[in-house]
Amino acid sequence: MATDEDDGHDIEVHLDRLLSERGMTVTELAQRVGVTNVNLSVLKNGRAKAIRFTTLTRICEVLQCQPGDVLSYRPHNN
Repeated sequence: MATDEDDGHDIEVHLDRLLSERGMTVTELAQRVGVTNVNLSVLKNGRAKAIRFTTLTRICEVLQCQPGDVLSYRPHNN
């Protein structure tokens, strides 16, 4: 059973870095992608359980990046 410390996945989200590199805020990205600030913050902070491909597509279009720039797989050591 997953706990707060073990959220059940090993996916890292790199929106902080991408936003910083582009001088963009979460609010601006949310508006341009068409999602709420809350939903984008959940994703940015690694608490999202899923992401729609349409949302990932819009994020990539707005940030001019690839899905692998947004997400990466980092297995933790047991």
